[in-house]
Amino acid sequence: FFLKTMQMISNDAFISVENRVVVKNIAPRVSIACFFSSHFHPASTRMYGPIKELLSDDNPPLYRETLVRDYVKHYNSIGLDAKNAMSDFRS
Repeated sequence: FFLKTMQMISNDAFISVENRVVVKNIAPRVSIACFFSSHFHPASTRMYGPIKELLSDDNPPLYRETLVRDYVKHYNSIGLDAKNAMSDFRS
């Protein structure tokens, strides 16, 4: 979620890519887990959207402001159907 939030608040200056690993049978696959917490509390009423200082007439907001819980609920509802959940929060 943190990377998608960076995409939203940077107004697409930092793009988050969908990661779909394709396994080739050439060599064993190695996976390395990395865990971090963005400390976003689902009950928070803080709105997230593009940083106002990054916006201008030439760079209008690409995303509407949203609550973390609304984004997480939407993300979990669409599943892994290859659809980008961020596209539903575009302005």
